[in-house]
Amino acid sequence: MAAGHAIQREVRQSPRKMRLVVDLIRGKNVNEAYSILKFNKKLASQQIEKTLRSAVANAEQKAIRDNEPFDLDTLYVATATIDMGRPLKRWKPAAQGRATPIRKRTSHVVIRVASKETD
Repeated sequence: MAAGHAIQREVRQSPRKMRLVVDLIRGKNVNEAYSILKFNKKLASQQIEKTLRSAVANAEQKAIRDNEPFDLDTLYVATATIDMGRPLKRWKPAAQGRATPIRKRTSHVVIRVASKETD
């Protein structure tokens, strides 16, 4: 049974926006997830596709290392989560000489793929 995962840390996109995209591919077949991400116009889909490709490549390498059969068509997105990363803290000038904080949010992308059991 082929399985793999990939983690991409400190992606410069807010977790709230990235979760909208990752909810579309969770539980889907890998080929279907690729097509969803390719035609999605949100910027987060590029980073998520990059992480998904890495997870599939890791699953393939693990299957080769363990001498197991590998079939891309049986893989599906088992789990896909977006966690909040460390925010970048910046300051913006405000009225009367004050400064207001700006939190530029970052995300951690975790994607796990596994093969479906064929009975």
